[in-house]
Amino acid sequence: MKLAIKRILFLVVVIGIWQAIYLLNIFPAVVLPGPFIVFQSLYSGFLDGSLLVALGASFKHLLIGMSLALIIGTILGVLLGKSRQADETAGMYLIALQSIPSIVWVPLSLMLFGFTEFAVIFVVVLGGTFVMALNVRSAIHNVPPQLVRAARTMGTKGTELFFRVEIPASIPYYMTGVRLAWAFSWRALMAGELLSNGPGLGYSLQFASDFAKMEQVIGIIIIIGVIGAVVDQLVFSKLEKNVLKRWGLLKS
Repeated sequence: MKLAIKRILFLVVVIGIWQAIYLLNIFPAVVLPGPFIVFQSLYSGFLDGSLLVALGASFKHLLIGMSLALIIGTILGVLLGKSRQADETAGMYLIALQSIPSIVWVPLSLMLFGFTEFAVIFVVVLGGTFVMALNVRSAIHNVPPQLVRAARTMGTKGTELFFRVEIPASIPYYMTGVRLAWAFSWRALMAGELLSNGPGLGYSLQFASDFAKMEQVIGIIIIIGVIGAVVDQLVFSKLEKNVLKRWGLLKS
């Protein structure tokens, strides 16, 4: 409860500073509108349904893209984790691909798929796949060797060893990978939608910017940040902590 009060007070202070900057006219109002103007714009956007449509489209792109990223990333990660040859060859290039910002993939995506939803989903998939693959690989590499030796002593080998020992031991690292994949996919989604030609928060942000509607621009930026923080804290962070506690890696 104390932590929540601290966060609320901090937010009130930030909004107060923002309002003071607006009243002192440090920046022109057309460049930095006041918080109440921004919140009024958000209210109007939700009231007329335009922001709800954009949110629905963004979550649709995210759900499809992130699901594919988790599947492809898991397969790649298992391949790299179990095959030394694959890890020594493709592993280095996977790290290089993961370091490429999502916005860099947008021109390629547009050339391949045009201004379609597939272009946005493609960027989301690339944004989450590589980080997921690297974490799955690390998860397999970090399986305690004593567990593997103990299982082999009891006659567990091959695929049975993988499914009964290595996968359960990898779950905590896997959940960390899922959390990171969400963060990278969310960023990639915004990058992909900025240059898309359909509904979505990124497209709405670019549209508002083109017409110099800064109250909408700032409002959408706030929505993007709030969704990212709320989903991370209320969903993925809790899932990760619950798994870590269950596996005895985090104190209750």
